[in-house]
Amino acid sequence: MDLQKLAIVVPPLLLAIILHEVMHGYIAYRLGDPTAKLMGRLTLNPVAHIDPLGSVIIPAMLFVTHAPFLFGWAKPVPVNFFRLRDPKRDMVWVAAAGPLTNLALAAVSGVCYQLVFLAANMLPPSTYGMLGFFKGMAEFSVAINVLLALFNLIPVPPLDGGRILVGLLPREQAAVVSRVEPYGMLLVVGLIFLNPFGVMNVLWHFMSLLTRALLGI
Repeated sequence: MDLQKLAIVVPPLLLAIILHEVMHGYIAYRLGDPTAKLMGRLTLNPVAHIDPLGSVIIPAMLFVTHAPFLFGWAKPVPVNFFRLRDPKRDMVWVAAAGPLTNLALAAVSGVCYQLVFLAANMLPPSTYGMLGFFKGMAEFSVAINVLLALFNLIPVPPLDGGRILVGLLPREQAAVVSRVEPYGMLLVVGLIFLNPFGVMNVLWHFMSLLTRALLGI
């Protein structure tokens, strides 16, 4: 991955992962938990959200090894669910805020992608290089936001989908699912690499369909 490609993917990647976390904290704040606000996390300043592994080491390794893609994550925004006005109900809204934000960003990016094509028919050829840059940025923004939204909706805690599931289930069943959380990321890794019953194939296929639909392909 060269520097030009890096310039195309880094801004939408940072916006996708940072705004995802900020919206978790913002919705929690609106529902009674000021933890993220008090810790200065309701900001788009990347410094406040840097995770050493997900924001620096992993993206740097992918860049240095000339990986065909760039991926990363921000430091999770702290949420104290017990300070929410209705913890079980409000947990659903707090958890859903991140994926919904990514889907909204994907939709806006899809519109921007189409606007680039309209602009190409109206502007002189000398602008095609600049338009190509913005086209690549909008295309990557759609893809990364769809990926983050759908991946985080996998119903395994501590992913957002798992927290949504806990909030929607009756208390007894919710308690059972909650006990999975300490092992949740191991289960997710197992899903990705073992792909039982072709579950991940279905997810990747749906991601591809949604991405292509938003890009109008």
